[in-house]
Amino acid sequence: MKKGLFAMLFLIGALTVSAQDPQSAAKGVSYGTATTADGSIAVNELDQKLKDNKYEGKITGRVVEVCQEKGCWMKLENTSGEKVMVKFKNYGFFMPKDIVGKEVVLDGEAVIKEVSVKQQQHYAKDAGKSEEEIKKITKAKKELQFVAKGVLVL
Repeated sequence: MKKGLFAMLFLIGALTVSAQDPQSAAKGVSYGTATTADGSIAVNELDQKLKDNKYEGKITGRVVEVCQEKGCWMKLENTSGEKVMVKFKNYGFFMPKDIVGKEVVLDGEAVIKEVSVKQQQHYAKDAGKSEEEIKKITKAKKELQFVAKGVLVL
């Protein structure tokens, strides 16, 4: 009887854990506040749209990196060679780890921020970079960051 009860509790626990896995980054799925592509600009246009180091609105781009710990940040490709760091407003939602390569629309605010060495190393670790790559990060840098309140997979 105890073995049966234990097995049932284990099965229920396993099903609960699998139900909490992040969903796949499927076309048309929204995360955070629902948004559309209407009025969005390409991520490559963002530099020209900044006013007083800020931009509020929607951007579209291709995801090239995502936090492998829990999907708490991602990066978009930019033709300038710099990647645009994307965080999620108040950590209110996370992205699936399989979103790399997908086109997305982000609704939120872009700002230029200075990122410390410690924070850059933290992001590198989250991305699964090697210790060798992480140790090469030795200077703070300014980067364009986007805080999204909503993300739509295209």
